[in-house]
Amino acid sequence: MKAWRVHELGEPGTVLRLEEVEVPEPGPSQVVVRVRGAAANFPDVLMCRGLYQVRPPLPFTPGVELCGDVVAVGAVAGIAAGDRVLGGAALPHGGFAEFAVLEAAQTFPAPPSLDDAEAASLFIGYQTGWFGLHRRAGLTAGETLLVHAAAGGVGSAAIQLGKAAGARVIGVVGGAEKASYAEDLGADVVIDRHQLDFVDVVKDVTGGRGADVIYDPVGGEVYQRSTKCVAFEGRIVVVGFAGGEIQAPALNHALVKNYSILGLHWGLYNTQDPGAVAECHRALTALAADGAIRPLVGARLGLAEVADAVQRLADGKTVGRVVYTP
Repeated sequence: MKAWRVHELGEPGTVLRLEEVEVPEPGPSQVVVRVRGAAANFPDVLMCRGLYQVRPPLPFTPGVELCGDVVAVGAVAGIAAGDRVLGGAALPHGGFAEFAVLEAAQTFPAPPSLDDAEAASLFIGYQTGWFGLHRRAGLTAGETLLVHAAAGGVGSAAIQLGKAAGARVIGVVGGAEKASYAEDLGADVVIDRHQLDFVDVVKDVTGGRGADVIYDPVGGEVYQRSTKCVAFEGRIVVVGFAGGEIQAPALNHALVKNYSILGLHWGLYNTQDPGAVAECHRALTALAADGAIRPLVGARLGLAEVADAVQRLADGKTVGRVVYTP
């Protein structure tokens, strides 16, 4: 089969190589799938750079979430060949290839209401959003949700999940094209950070109260400024540090303003509470069937275009989900 592999760490566009390799075999609790779609995610970028918390041995194939047809199953996998499934890749055999490996425990039926590219984009971003907004922040109808990087994979999912929960959603993006995308996702207010100060806008549209929940996958200065517009008893969900800077929160400020700082490491739920991950997938499948959520795919690419696409994601030049679809 053909697969993109990383032999040395660095920028994705430089270190990814398209190679001919053997089709992988499943372990006892794994399945092998013929890839129907694999969405690019920021963890793919970080793994190419050697900066992600998961560091697969070299060489490896990135592509951490995908949709595919099961072609081989391990001895105790409990999944049937021919099933159309989605889930998280079992590295080093990721989704940027013609065949990939999934752990059976992280493999779920692909919703029939979503096409292959959409289903490939459902697992990580929407699971992260569901756990962040519901399990960690306890978002309720009528509250105001501020989403940073609202045109990215994680942020775009948070917009739709926030709307589905009955929240008023404010999205922060960088640039007019991304602003239009956030509007299409359903955000009630969209802020282009290149043109406006999001702190001022949030205070203005909430009558000075601020946002009840702030969903932050960026970190650094974005987090620090978010503390200026969080509401009384508000919650800031720390999702990641795509901006490249890990902030040091001022806990005295959280005390004085009476807000909560919530960490979210979604991957831990796969080992600490896998039942909750399955419950979340059922909830997401129902929301997709009702039309409340649907990943907006900005580009569908062939295998030969994967390296350039992941580099564009690394450079912040993508809008919507970028998906390899054979």
